Amino acid sequence: MTALHHHTTTASAVTLAGVTRSYRSSSGDVPALRGVTHEFPTGSFTAIMGPSGSGKSTLLQLAAGLDSPTSGQVTVDGNALAGLDQTALTELRRATMGFVFQSYNLLDALTAYDNVALPMRLAGARIERATVLDALERVGLRDLAGRRPAELSGGQQQRVAVARALHSRPRVLFADEPTGALDRATGRAVLDLLRGAAAGGQTVVMVTHDPLAASYADEVLFLADGLVVGRLYDADAAVIAATMSELEQ
Repeated sequence: MTALHHHTTTASAVTLAGVTRSYRSSSGDVPALRGVTHEFPTGSFTAIMGPSGSGKSTLLQLAAGLDSPTSGQVTVDGNALAGLDQTALTELRRATMGFVFQSYNLLDALTAYDNVALPMRLAGARIERATVLDALERVGLRDLAGRRPAELSGGQQQRVAVARALHSRPRVLFADEPTGALDRATGRAVLDLLRGAAAGGQTVVMVTHDPLAASYADEVLFLADGLVVGRLYDADAAVIAATMSELEQ
């Protein structure tokens, strides 16, 4: 069992150093990332953008330890992921990370309340009913705490996933297209919550194709062909959209 180091103050919450990832195919190795080096500072909100196939989702999965790089080093909360066995990696994810995926990843048999409480329960923490309901309140779903995913719309399921990620107050919150299934007003409310999480010291890393969503982030990282090709700081949606259209030409 590998020992974990829990750093309360790490200047960089997530660091990628020379990270590459190739996938085997019948015609040979296909590079998804080709040497990405980037630091995500503690308390920052970063949006990752790029054309389809640029490596955005691969970067997110490597940063979260859900996939391993072909070469290079990923460090989360002071822990080099390559040095951790599967048990330690699972423990680190439970202790420090929250996830909002496009596919929601809710458990069908559990109510919205129990889905939100699940990560803390798995980590062996005491569940306080008031804090679970507060997390649901923040995404406007307190009244639907007793419903199961099948009784919720896609947008409501996505908001439960956001409430779950916020409830455990993870040091790092990874979000893959978190506003994809939401109408504009709800999407903005969720982005405000993510920005608030970063303002409170959590680190948010979000993959998005939406310039408006990206404009909520402190920094936008642009990928193309598996490389970081640009950065914008505190940019508005129009500037982000213009940068994206240049990349897609």
